[in-house]
Amino acid sequence: MFSTASTTQATIAAMATMKPQLATMEELFSTSPRETLDVGEGLFWEGDRAQHIFEITEGVLRIFKIIADGRRVITGFLYAGDMVGLSLKNVYLYSAEAVTPVKVRRLTRKAFQDAIENSPELRPQLFALMCDEMAAAQDQMVLLSRKSAEERLCSFLMMLGQRQSGQTQMPRTVELAMSRQDMADYLGLTIETVSRTVTKLIQRGIITPNGRHAFDVTKPGKLLALCGDGDSYEDLGDRAVKTRQAVWPH
Repeated sequence: MFSTASTTQATIAAMATMKPQLATMEELFSTSPRETLDVGEGLFWEGDRAQHIFEITEGVLRIFKIIADGRRVITGFLYAGDMVGLSLKNVYLYSAEAVTPVKVRRLTRKAFQDAIENSPELRPQLFALMCDEMAAAQDQMVLLSRKSAEERLCSFLMMLGQRQSGQTQMPRTVELAMSRQDMADYLGLTIETVSRTVTKLIQRGIITPNGRHAFDVTKPGKLLALCGDGDSYEDLGDRAVKTRQAVWPH
């Protein structure tokens, strides 16, 4: 039989070696060193082995695919706080490239999976991220299949504005880290169409240039109406909040 003293000592020793429970995704990546990407530098490429998962800590990434005829299709832009590289297959299904100088932290796929499996706090956060990705994919399908060029561009500016303001209200100024060509490749338009549509919005007084990489939104209600979603400006806050109500299933 073990003595009470020896049992207590063994328990204390075991507790001393236990790792603290991770509560957030940020904590999961916090011990990894930050890596820097220059503008245009690739983080990984479509078809590469999916060995790592990344957290963006600074800058903007574009994720894209190259289709059979050589054209680039941008499927999203990712910002600080986003994760990239999650894949249910053994290879990455898209490429990731820096739009601006970018800083990331990385974890091996195995370390990430082990942490998720062992943390009841992290699982619902991952589920919420996956729900947000699916919602974003559905929004883009509607954008590309049903909306006019003007509706696509207005929806894009509204999306960026919500993202930059924390998805609670439309900011006065929308920063554009990406080029007109990036916008065209995301919206399924030509760069000429993007430029013409921007000019029309400026002429109508809906947006005003603010330097080379930003627009002031002078008529946010009109911009929202032109998105083609049937929303009013007053609905913006409620709609943004609803996209974040993912709950881990029991």
